Amino acid sequence: MSVASPARPRGSGVPPAVNPYPIRYPDSSSRSVMTRRAWWLVLLNIFIPGSAQVLAGNRRLGRIGLGATLFLWVAVIVLGVLALLSPQALVGFVTATWIPEWLSALRVLPLLVAQGLLLLYAALWAILTVDTLRLVRFVKIKPWARLATGVVAVGVMVLATGGAVYASNVAGSARETLGAIFTQAGPAIEPIDGYYSILLLGADSGEGRDSMRFDSISVVSVNADTGAVTIFGIPRDMPNFPFSAGPMQDKYPNGHESHTSSTCGWGSGINQLRTEVEVCQDGNALYPDAVANGSEPGIEATKDAAEGILGIEIPYYAFIDMHGFAALIDALGGVTITVTERLPEGGGPAYDGQPAEDWATGWIEVGEQVMDGDTAQWYARSRYTTNDWDRMKRQRELQAAILAQFTPANVLTRFQEVASAGQHLVQTDIPQSMLGYFVELAIKAKEQPITTIELTPEGGIDDENPDYEYVQQLVQQTLHPPTATPTEG
Repeated sequence: MSVASPARPRGSGVPPAVNPYPIRYPDSSSRSVMTRRAWWLVLLNIFIPGSAQVLAGNRRLGRIGLGATLFLWVAVIVLGVLALLSPQALVGFVTATWIPEWLSALRVLPLLVAQGLLLLYAALWAILTVDTLRLVRFVKIKPWARLATGVVAVGVMVLATGGAVYASNVAGSARETLGAIFTQAGPAIEPIDGYYSILLLGADSGEGRDSMRFDSISVVSVNADTGAVTIFGIPRDMPNFPFSAGPMQDKYPNGHESHTSSTCGWGSGINQLRTEVEVCQDGNALYPDAVANGSEPGIEATKDAAEGILGIEIPYYAFIDMHGFAALIDALGGVTITVTERLPEGGGPAYDGQPAEDWATGWIEVGEQVMDGDTAQWYARSRYTTNDWDRMKRQRELQAAILAQFTPANVLTRFQEVASAGQHLVQTDIPQSMLGYFVELAIKAKEQPITTIELTPEGGIDDENPDYEYVQQLVQQTLHPPTATPTEG
């Protein structure tokens, strides 16, 4: 007499007493069991994409999902640790400074690969979510759970894939911005006398390249150990300045001389150099390597002048376009400035003595304001009711305010806008190989106040006949203050 085999639950495929795979072979006749299983599958797909397929579906697809998820987690952890322990190493990895100079064209690969992998992961997560919903078997679960599990699964998928697509776009924007701004390949250099110095130039490209003059000229010196920043403001009309060794010193061994020309309108100020060198002289003959090195003859002449005035070496420059400057401020959500004097907006008087009320197109009122890009641009430009010295102060004030706005949270939440503005803001010859160093110094600089030295009458400098020997002594005392010697008891 034979013994009957135990009955198998319909749809399970194995007896309930020996069913080791309740998710793959559930009791499909029980809505409670199928509903619990549905929630497990949805949650597994959310937190460990690919695990739902390994447990209940196509194991090959599941292994692909798990492998991709594990790779993403490891990558995020490694990048996070690098960001905390060594931002310089992180930037160096992302910008591929480890690739040899003769293969510098391939330095876009890390961000390009990251962009592609993030898009692939977004597509894979979408596929895994759709497959998970298929495995849920909606007709077998409780009616209320059909909508709930579907909404949760699809909602998380939209957020996750949208986040991956956004991260991919951020990687693409970063790649395009770095490529547009830091176009130069070159080795990293050691600090000069303990400092990295950069010539910072500001001008309005809307004036036309042939007549454009540098309205803002300063030198930013960053201490290579501490990150402390010192800004030296050079008045644009500074006269009779010396040059460091080079073609302009050969031309003007006793300092720059004032000129008058109906064609060029030369003057004695440092802001006239671009017109003098590039429009009225053969700048390419004076500085034959300038363009190949990511610069311009007029910029190199201005750099030689700044070196001659300050008595320090300035290896790099950064040119800031005022239209891009306004766009950057808008991208950061504005800057907060306390205005101490009512200032007019507009192109200035048509004749000497014309009241500002007759030509002003608007006014910047006294008090604390959150300025948009256009207002901030006029705040930096306005000088007809004050003077150049006041304008220089306002320009430094804006520089400090913008630096304060560059918090990680602000840049991350507005990255696309900031990156887009940056592409049209800055022109520089700083090579990508230096980015890691400057990022690390920028982090250090956030913790310290900025020292500003304006070479103006208020700073003790005669604006008509500057004592350049005294200026250079002032610069050295500021950058290398004497250390106090202990007194003998």
